[in-house]
Amino acid sequence: MDYFPLFARLQNQPCLIVGGGEVALRKAKLLLRAGADLTVLAPNFHAELKRLAQAHSHKGGLTLHAKHFTPDVSLADYQLIVAATDDEILNAMVAQTAATAGVFCNVVDDREQSTAIMPAIIDRSPIVIAVSSGGASPVLATRIRKQLEQLFPAQFADLAKFADRWRNRVKASFGSITERRRIWQRVFDSTIAEHVLAGDEQLAAKQMEALLDGNPDTSGYAWIAGAGPGDPELLTLKTARALASADVILHDRLVSAAILDMARRDAEFISVGKEAGKPSISQAAINELLVEKVAAGHRVCRLKGGDPFIFGRGGEEIEALQAAGLPWEVIPGITAASGCAAATGTPLTHRQMARSVTLITASMADDTKHDWSRYSGADQTLVIYMAVKNLQPVCAELINNGRSADTPALIIENGTTVRQRMIRGTLTSIPADAGRAGIGSPAVLIIGHVGTISRLIEQPTQSGTDGGWADAAQL
Repeated sequence: MDYFPLFARLQNQPCLIVGGGEVALRKAKLLLRAGADLTVLAPNFHAELKRLAQAHSHKGGLTLHAKHFTPDVSLADYQLIVAATDDEILNAMVAQTAATAGVFCNVVDDREQSTAIMPAIIDRSPIVIAVSSGGASPVLATRIRKQLEQLFPAQFADLAKFADRWRNRVKASFGSITERRRIWQRVFDSTIAEHVLAGDEQLAAKQMEALLDGNPDTSGYAWIAGAGPGDPELLTLKTARALASADVILHDRLVSAAILDMARRDAEFISVGKEAGKPSISQAAINELLVEKVAAGHRVCRLKGGDPFIFGRGGEEIEALQAAGLPWEVIPGITAASGCAAATGTPLTHRQMARSVTLITASMADDTKHDWSRYSGADQTLVIYMAVKNLQPVCAELINNGRSADTPALIIENGTTVRQRMIRGTLTSIPADAGRAGIGSPAVLIIGHVGTISRLIEQPTQSGTDGGWADAAQL
């Protein structure tokens, strides 16, 4: 270990920055966030440093001294020194003076001269995570910090504050450190933590009271979560966190193995996917299973392709949970319309081509018919889900109800994934074109003039080949 990681309490503690430029400004902002009583010493100052000092003039905390640093400047009273000039000789002088005074000194971008290194910081106060490469690669440390920021959203600050408010109560209730550690592990693994992260601290407090009174709430929790259109990197951070916490995963057929791999290894995985025209579990049975698992005290992630509220029947599932008096939360996902459009460079709206976008499904649960005349506007983009099976009649209905036969149309199969394919043509040609290409489900049909500027963003596959697209004339 080249450096010992240490969190220093700098509130109202004297700290010194030598240098008045942009780098000094960045360090000043950081130290002021930590509450330091900061002095900046330099012959000249960045304009924003001056504004910062003026903003702090009524409350203290930042003082600018317009003078050159010399070795006779007393540093013994400072807790931390930062040398932030562009003069290597001057920075070395500051470091040597600090060493003589026995004060930690950070020399910006010079680990050899530094006795302290400032890490990349994730601030979820009171949770603070610091990442350091020991000066070997600050850029790499920053990249790691960005990845960790995604894993720990801002709500973790609320969870830490919640725990702090209950800390004395837990300490009074449990005598040994081992007992207290176990109770906190139980809290953070329970729905109490999930309620705090979801913003419902009132319910979390109620369950915390019950837990400490010896009557823990054993009810489960449900996330109705969207898995997005297929690309694992399009999964939301909140859904990834739900997957990592769930005891049971009820997942659709189209949710990829790469996404399911984000779940706990010991979770129970239950496939409840439905496929048109084939034997499959009914929605009523899925609702019943979901209620059963949550009522048994499990944390259940109901993972649905795309977005649960766009042709995902998520509404029916929360109705079942609501009727059973069970807690639930909906986590939105990127729906196929926006995901596939983005993957092919197709804007769903465009000031010169499409003033609106409409999402419909080609399959109606009650066999009712669309009023196709509603979709005849030339300045309207129409996105049709589950269109492969009914491609010919859908296009015919649109033409018969006033949509021009030469309206651009494109169908995207397995959008956003490494198996993505796109066929581009017109309302007249697209059924035959898609048939010759063997396009199958899942696929979305996009109709409108925005299709004229579509293109496929190449996505390398694991085998080294790319997804493909074709114009009607090429088939």
